[in-house]
Amino acid sequence: PRQTKVGCLLNSMPEPQDIEAGNFSNWLSDTRSALRNDAETDVPCGECNACCRSSYFIHIKPDEIETLSHIPDELLFPAPGLPEGNVLMGYDEKGHCPMLRDGACSIYDHRPATCRSYDCRIFPATGIQISDKDKVLITQQIQRWKFNLSGVEEINEHKAVQKAASFLTHNSKLFPPDLLPGNPTQLAIMAIKVHDLFLEQDEQAVDDGKMVEAVITAREKFDS
Repeated sequence: PRQTKVGCLLNSMPEPQDIEAGNFSNWLSDTRSALRNDAETDVPCGECNACCRSSYFIHIKPDEIETLSHIPDELLFPAPGLPEGNVLMGYDEKGHCPMLRDGACSIYDHRPATCRSYDCRIFPATGIQISDKDKVLITQQIQRWKFNLSGVEEINEHKAVQKAASFLTHNSKLFPPDLLPGNPTQLAIMAIKVHDLFLEQDEQAVDDGKMVEAVITAREKFDS
């Protein structure tokens, strides 16, 4: 009887509700524009703060003087592999950002550019998975996003983005050392930047080596 009662309680728990991620083509265009201009993204987060509680290291550039003035020095350390002045802010023993207070960002108006540009919809868009065990909360949120795919062109764009992500993931050894990003977020961003190579391209008919060269060129062109 006890097992039955527990089972009934579990079955009665509400399922996580899907969240409208928006029109895919509009989202893709806005995201690419934000990446080009290093601009803030408009994410309908609502009350969600999963990214603030998912053990992320936050990169802060040396020119973010206003942001740096609102973060205690003891919370910052040099960013490995980046020029002097670039720093990272870590997280506490719970995996929470140290600037998260009472469930909200205590420096929201002065938050780092990394936080302003972060958009977890990039994962369902690209199909790239987060495997870190300490990022369960953000993974759960990612699974709730549902894009609106209303036409053939939009569906093809979505497929192209996912093809780009798949190519980067499965052909990483073909790229020069250190050229591909080492974390899922940056890898997903790279897929967004070069997705148009895969819009009308049957990747099975193209030599992987040539496609790698095309991807590198496309990424450099986007960044420039």
